[in-house]
Amino acid sequence: MESKFAELKNRLAEVTDLTAAASVLNWDQATYMPPGGGPARGRQLATLSSLAQDKFVDPEIGKLLDELQPWAEAKGYDSDEAALIRKTRRDYDRAVKVPTDWVARFSAHSAGAYQAWTEARPANDFKSVADNLKKTLDLSREFADFFPGYEHIADPLIDGPDPGMKASDIRRVFSELREQLVPIVKKITDQKEADDSPLRKKYPEEKQLAFGLQVANEFGYDLERGRQDKTHHPFCTTFSIGDVRITTRVKEKYLADALFSTLHEAGHAMYEQGVNPDYEASPLAGGVSSGVHESQSRTWENVVGRSRGFWEHYYPQLKKVFPAQLKGVGLDKFYRAINKVERSLIRTDADEVTYNLHVMLRFDLELQMLEGKLEIKDMPEAWHDRYKNDLGIQAPSDVNGALQDVHWYGGLIGGAFQGYTLGNIMSALFYDAALKAHPQIPKQIGKGEYNTLHTWLRTNLYTHGSKYTPNELIQRISGGPLRIEPYIRYLKTKYGELYKL
Repeated sequence: MESKFAELKNRLAEVTDLTAAASVLNWDQATYMPPGGGPARGRQLATLSSLAQDKFVDPEIGKLLDELQPWAEAKGYDSDEAALIRKTRRDYDRAVKVPTDWVARFSAHSAGAYQAWTEARPANDFKSVADNLKKTLDLSREFADFFPGYEHIADPLIDGPDPGMKASDIRRVFSELREQLVPIVKKITDQKEADDSPLRKKYPEEKQLAFGLQVANEFGYDLERGRQDKTHHPFCTTFSIGDVRITTRVKEKYLADALFSTLHEAGHAMYEQGVNPDYEASPLAGGVSSGVHESQSRTWENVVGRSRGFWEHYYPQLKKVFPAQLKGVGLDKFYRAINKVERSLIRTDADEVTYNLHVMLRFDLELQMLEGKLEIKDMPEAWHDRYKNDLGIQAPSDVNGALQDVHWYGGLIGGAFQGYTLGNIMSALFYDAALKAHPQIPKQIGKGEYNTLHTWLRTNLYTHGSKYTPNELIQRISGGPLRIEPYIRYLKTKYGELYKL
């Protein structure tokens, strides 16, 4: 059995290497690739994804999994061997249902659709990408149909990034959350708006990037195993546990965009860098779900990065970097500015209180498109209508409307957005657990010390990679199931103080 297990790991490493090579090409396309490379990049990604799919669905892997099952179970549920067999079996059983031809077609299409989006968005030209989006929707429905017996057509699409979750689960959580959030949003937005003009002066790009990366490094993002580059829509990508890269974008007239994008992506990256090195080149390497991953990006971006204690330490440093821009701006005013609650258009810039309304809107539109209730040609108008109904505002164009997010233009339609809100909820659950173990963490944050929090997260969450399911991980860390109460309590406490609710 030991030799068979070694053979399985070798086969899985080949699949992982091919997938990582494709990730390098995706990263390059989103950062440095010249526009002329687009058509060939689609072909190259289709080739790599087809090879990876063929290697992974090889019947020999299925045979090895069958033979190793009793041996792995004898090792015990918590053993790494049993976890690898469990995770690989789940991935294998899903993968064998998806034809290699579909994988190749989707890889080629998504590369081309992404390239078209990078040109369409600044031009405010939704029509130029509508056909691509229609094809993406067709491919998404085709993918769902590889998994017959679903309760909702979105379920197979959700189950990939967030294992064990269905559309009905997401709807239930979102309904409970919306009921709590809407009154808070109203109470705050009925007040006079906070002044965020200090954030909207000219902040030179180079200094913004340097400051953000300095903070990320002090959080614990290891630059010996990572780097930061610019892109259209920030993301984190992992080529190995020793090479986890982040990206950001910079607006010279809005300080918060690059800074909080960097902290957000650093949260993702620290999770990936913290995975047990023994899991390298296996299905256990990497975050277990979209929601758990987002819990870490939102912890470091918001729970830490927008906290009062954090800025008590860093604001004097920021003023030294930008003395003219922040002259006469006190800590209270700056802290209120970065936590301004408003009915806004941009999800990635949205405050903590309204952010989830943006996610819910997108989730609902995804379901409507998949159900055939919303045609692609009508989607921009539906987007505007929802923003008017949900947030009382409308984008002046599709740039900040249906063209805003990259997800549908570089991936599937379905399963793309729910992880952000699940992550917000989990961030409060996990942070509460960290505070119970180490009540001194908030004071340490006020001194610029993050080792206690980072070490606790690495020990209790990061190191496990995909060893446990998301629900198992939540139970192990928080002592119970997914629940919204800690998150609502966090928001009411923080914003109750800020807005005297």
